[in-house]
Amino acid sequence: MNINEAKEQVKNAVVAYLEKDEAGQYEIPVERQRPILLMGPPGIGKTAIMEQVAHELGINLVSYTITHHTRQSAIGLPMISEKSYGGKIFSVTEYTMSEIIGAVYDKIEKSGIHDGILFLDEINCVSETLAPTMLQFLQYKTFGSHRIPEGFIIVTAGNPPQYNKSVKDFDIVTLDRVRQINIEEDFDAWKDYAYKAAVHGSIMAYLEIKKENFYSIKTEVEGRSFVTARGWEDLSRVIKVHEKKGLTVDFDLTVQYLQDKEVARDFATYYELYHRYNELYKIPDILEGRFPEDKESIRKGSFDEKLSIIGLLTDKLMDEFRDYAKDQAVQKTLFDIIKALPEETAGEAALETILSRAKELEKELSDKHEAGLLDREQEKVLRLSASALFTCAKDAGSLEEVKEWFRRRESARQEAIKTTGAHLTNSFAFLEETFGNKESLTGSQEMVIFITELSGAYHSLKFVRETGNEAYYEYNKLLLLNDKRDELRVLAEMLV
Repeated sequence: MNINEAKEQVKNAVVAYLEKDEAGQYEIPVERQRPILLMGPPGIGKTAIMEQVAHELGINLVSYTITHHTRQSAIGLPMISEKSYGGKIFSVTEYTMSEIIGAVYDKIEKSGIHDGILFLDEINCVSETLAPTMLQFLQYKTFGSHRIPEGFIIVTAGNPPQYNKSVKDFDIVTLDRVRQINIEEDFDAWKDYAYKAAVHGSIMAYLEIKKENFYSIKTEVEGRSFVTARGWEDLSRVIKVHEKKGLTVDFDLTVQYLQDKEVARDFATYYELYHRYNELYKIPDILEGRFPEDKESIRKGSFDEKLSIIGLLTDKLMDEFRDYAKDQAVQKTLFDIIKALPEETAGEAALETILSRAKELEKELSDKHEAGLLDREQEKVLRLSASALFTCAKDAGSLEEVKEWFRRRESARQEAIKTTGAHLTNSFAFLEETFGNKESLTGSQEMVIFITELSGAYHSLKFVRETGNEAYYEYNKLLLLNDKRDELRVLAEMLV
């Protein structure tokens, strides 16, 4: 299965394991809650989906790469204690609490949440001395003499032997006590995550053209070369910072993240071309409704060039869709705070309340960040909300001025929504004028690709669903109609 399907399986398992009956007992007894074993290539996103599941369910996540641990750190250190048996005192060996178990209890203390996931990566690559401990852990959910707290679900991950020489096979006794999920690399599944994570448009467009370069591990005479999903995402982040600071993006940079020289060189070349297309076709002008006069040369261009133009349009729009979601979340936070202020509150008291609420948001941000309960988007919303409240408390002098400050922000947000909607409509108009009208939509693969990309991304769907866009509805309806016609045509041909 792909990474999205694996995430759904893990999420369902956690929900099922945490379900209790009317007496407060787990529907699936703790001893019957099989640990989950994710098996798949390295760098495919196994850790990322654990973070997503934990955030979506509002539970803790404690994550360890087990190969970094020794037997002592995993099960604890031995210590001598005295116990009485049959009236006699004996010296016995016990163990201090495992570092891993201790981390679980620390997380519970910090967050105040008793449920969570304990995720151990590279579980099948442990040392010979630690292997028996891992088998005991998978079978009995204990490290040494210390048991995992109830409410914490065990998820582990490992790499198949073709990716790691240190891999050790589990015996049937162990495998019969776990839920094994086998994951394969899948660009289309990763793309959903990539759009939400704002992966750079040049990477999205390049991989759309050359999907075979999304993930590869090769063993050659010179050694191993590889490209992983993790590599693409990390490269995306550094590209954005380089662009912001005016730093160079070239082969010397890309090969540090894409450790396959051919792929790294190919992408570096494409990156230059991607930006040349952006300057040549003036993507910001297209969004504003000012289209290139020479559409014929675009129509006659290579398919890669057309995909790049679509990728540039999609990338700019996705930035605006993400801004819409962020601004909406911040504004809602501010609205809830201002709405709670009593009408009779004096100006100075209102500002003190707002200042106090800003400090509370900062404290909430600090506590949740330390407890690992925030994803990147949630953290950004809290930071921006607190900053806005501090600005309000500084600039406004009365309750009415506070409300006026909020109205100005909302007015600016509504204008941004109109602008984004116009940009989306203009993109459809440009593609229609350039690649075909509504009647010939079935022959316009460029329009189909554009609609498909928008329909498969979280933030674009959120924007259209909440603000509406007639052009999107119209073209999406035509696409669905054409798909239905194709299905009927295939069915008719089968019946002939």
